[in-house]
Amino acid sequence: MIASSAREALLVTHTGKRSNNEHARTVAADLLAAGFTVRVLAEEADELDIPRAVPVSGETAAQGVEIVFALGGDGTLLRAAELARPAKAPLLGINLGKVGFLAEAEIGDVDKAVREVVEGTYTVDERLTVDVFAEHDGQPVGSSWALNEATVEKGAREKMLELLVEVDGRPLSRYGCDGVVCATPTGSTAYAFSAGGPVVWPELEALLLVPISAHALFSRPMVIAPSSTITINVEPFTSFALLSCDGRRVMDLAPGSTVTVRRGALPVRVVRLRERPFTDRLVAKFALPVDGWRHNKRHG
Repeated sequence: MIASSAREALLVTHTGKRSNNEHARTVAADLLAAGFTVRVLAEEADELDIPRAVPVSGETAAQGVEIVFALGGDGTLLRAAELARPAKAPLLGINLGKVGFLAEAEIGDVDKAVREVVEGTYTVDERLTVDVFAEHDGQPVGSSWALNEATVEKGAREKMLELLVEVDGRPLSRYGCDGVVCATPTGSTAYAFSAGGPVVWPELEALLLVPISAHALFSRPMVIAPSSTITINVEPFTSFALLSCDGRRVMDLAPGSTVTVRRGALPVRVVRLRERPFTDRLVAKFALPVDGWRHNKRHG
């Protein structure tokens, strides 16, 4: 049973590094000093060794908390999102990894981030998600959701997939390919970007469709209305495929399977600590050359 408290927070930590655990203990100590009840995942509790922390587990681990902290890289944030989304809890990512594109704060900002949470001076944005349904011969196979992307990919490295993609019930294109990425604006800087898709500002509501290594005359990435439904048909004569949601939830797809992707019923609520234009985040995370060689030469 989780103890009741006026203010509660859940910490989700990438515990693979000692320094990460130390940062988590610092965050927990500051929150406890401010009167929060701090929850940690049961499977992380021994490594974190945080006195007075409440171990929790299961899908309801974030139910009723004021905020969920994700301390790690993007993988940790996606793991935390699985708990924060059904609880409708705001999610704050603190990057302890390399790029950490989804994170709001960096290691050096930890104290300031906790202080703003304690003072309640943060804002919350809603990020579009996708709901995903798979069926075979008219029978449900499984369902899931994604914050970044849902992909249908070939299951055998040496074989190509044959996919027919439809939008709003109308055939769009048939691809011989390695797969197709259906991404959100949040996921436009992840797998979809690597596959040649566009960067989409997170405030824009849209769905992205990006073929992967398609052998087709028309294989451009497409930006689709958020109200549209994307259907991916795995042709009966092709090899088996894999459905992956955020690279975390994976299921097998037999030939003849159909995957439907549409706007998610629940968004992910993401904490914003300060007004920082997405342009600045893009430049910082990808180290984009805004000065150029002329500027460097003139001021070198």
